[in-house]
Amino acid sequence: MALTPEDVVTKQFQHVRFKEGFDPDEVDDFLDEIVVEWRKTIAENEELKAKVAALESGSPVAEAPVAAAPVSAAGGAAASAGIIELAQRLHDEHVAEGQAQRDKLIADAEAQASTIVADAQAKSRDELARLDSERATLESRISELRQFERDYRAQLRGFIEDKLRDLDVTGATSSASPVSAS
Repeated sequence: MALTPEDVVTKQFQHVRFKEGFDPDEVDDFLDEIVVEWRKTIAENEELKAKVAALESGSPVAEAPVAAAPVSAAGGAAASAGIIELAQRLHDEHVAEGQAQRDKLIADAEAQASTIVADAQAKSRDELARLDSERATLESRISELRQFERDYRAQLRGFIEDKLRDLDVTGATSSASPVSAS
């Protein structure tokens, strides 16, 4: 593929699912294509400069690449620096996107954790209130049963004492009257 500057400007990367940014593999592949095309261009440029230099000096074309090497090395260094700058910028963008996503995930997790804690505290308060109410009901019921026991014992004691008095009265009247022998 012959890569043009317009290709670099108009290149659209696919967005990946479940995270922001571009597919790193697709970006790396595209950068690799840029590097290959740029190296071809640099090699062609060096070759053409060598031919021009050879034609201007009148020497054979075969000797020209050695003479043109210092001129093309500066162009290659500039091109390499541009590629490195582009790669660094893409790297910085990816790192920034990753940090932003990390910060967002942490904030979401903290919000979710505080919601869970608040829910747990609310449930705890509700359960304690329910248990306090149940305890009060049970304590009231225990008081009622104790009072019932006291009343029952008093009534039973009164009943037994009445029966004992009746026995004493019946026993006293029966001892006054003679028992007939049959």
